[in-house]
Amino acid sequence: MKKIWQLWLTAILATFLLAACGTEDAKKDDTPTTENTQTDEQSAKAAFPLTLTDAVGNDITIEKAPKTIVSLIPSNTEILFALGLNDEIVGVNDWDDYPAEALEKEKIGGMEFNVEKIISMTPDIVFAHETIAEEGLEQLRGAGVNVFVVKDAADFEQTYETIETIGKATGKTAEAAKIVEDMKTKVEEVLAKTATVENKKRVFIETSDVPEIYAPGKNTFMQQILDMIGAENIVTEEGWAMISPEEIVSQNPDVIVVMYSYVPNIVESVKNRDGFSDITAVKEDAVVQVDENLTSRTGPRLALGLEEVAKAIYPEAFGE
Repeated sequence: MKKIWQLWLTAILATFLLAACGTEDAKKDDTPTTENTQTDEQSAKAAFPLTLTDAVGNDITIEKAPKTIVSLIPSNTEILFALGLNDEIVGVNDWDDYPAEALEKEKIGGMEFNVEKIISMTPDIVFAHETIAEEGLEQLRGAGVNVFVVKDAADFEQTYETIETIGKATGKTAEAAKIVEDMKTKVEEVLAKTATVENKKRVFIETSDVPEIYAPGKNTFMQQILDMIGAENIVTEEGWAMISPEEIVSQNPDVIVVMYSYVPNIVESVKNRDGFSDITAVKEDAVVQVDENLTSRTGPRLALGLEEVAKAIYPEAFGE
């Protein structure tokens, strides 16, 4: 009897020991390893120093993740904020209005930026753009400022590349990859909806009002957007073209998309132009204004711009 009792006691102790070991193992499993608890700052440190070639062919060496950043153009600013660099951004373009935090940042001028002001900010890096004149950038470089010129993206793929490049330059590669992934998901959603449209529409897109109406033609970003959603551009010239009201009437578009907001009540103004009452777009109330920032800034919101244009042209595909 005593031996049986000892056997039972041994079994019970063994059970407790196994349970304890299991608890310890669970704790060990739940305890973050050094690898898992590596901070973003440590990850960023591991990525530097690095050398990147900018849009004008300059090799830019970045010793460490920038702590002070100046952005010279709205699209760059939107990318930087989307990457989570609010604290690092010390200066932005006068036209920067998104996100709301951009309005609180120090302004450094527009296309003609204040070189002296930027130098006084002692930024670790300035994100410029291909569309900005080299003269001012050379002055910054001459003062020892690290200037990275961002490519003027001509399509979605180049926009993705720009976001990834700025992510590398700031130590935010994972965040950049997530932004691009989300954009691609949205693009796929929009294309899936417009792919079901049977009656493809003829579209006129204008970016300025009379007397000088300008519109995007072939080899423009807007042409790519129209191609993606299966719409026909009535403008067949290369690049940006000035077009007369009479030519618009002659082309008789199914939809007119207005890509600017500097004219009050512009939609009604377009409808009331001489001769426009005969245009299909006016007859069917298909003159639509879209947010020019969504459709022209090559940054994280560009996929939303695609969706807005698609809704303007094919509202039925989106249940509108």
